[in-house]
Amino acid sequence: MGWSERIRVLALGLIQRDNRVFLSEGYDPARQLTFYRALGGGVDFGEPSAVALEREFQEELQAELQDIEYLGCLENIFTFNGHSGHEVIQLYRCGFVDPKFYEREILTFQEGERQKIARWVEVEPLLNGELTLYPEGFSQYLTLD
Repeated sequence: MGWSERIRVLALGLIQRDNRVFLSEGYDPARQLTFYRALGGGVDFGEPSAVALEREFQEELQAELQDIEYLGCLENIFTFNGHSGHEVIQLYRCGFVDPKFYEREILTFQEGERQKIARWVEVEPLLNGELTLYPEGFSQYLTLD
């Protein structure tokens, strides 16, 4: 079974403060499109999704989370770099324990072999479609103060 023939289960964290949301920046070379999505990662077999969320933030950012609240489940069927993908996402609202994460505009982190960027992004351009936000349905959980 190839990458595009598997359904991945993910846990993603929605961290929002002062009309900004903390997101990973991605780029799809096939569509030449910059996009944003919440951080998190794969749920291992037998691992509760909330535990996976905490583990992923610890592995990627060395960050502890607090106030973890389950929001819902999203299904994401997509194409990235010309390949089909399918994800089932357990979405959580949460916050950082360490306030330094709210003060840094951009963070670089490792995801496997790849270096990635996470940044604070204004909510309004995400809601009005100026910036691309994945997965579909994620924006319904964003709020404006």
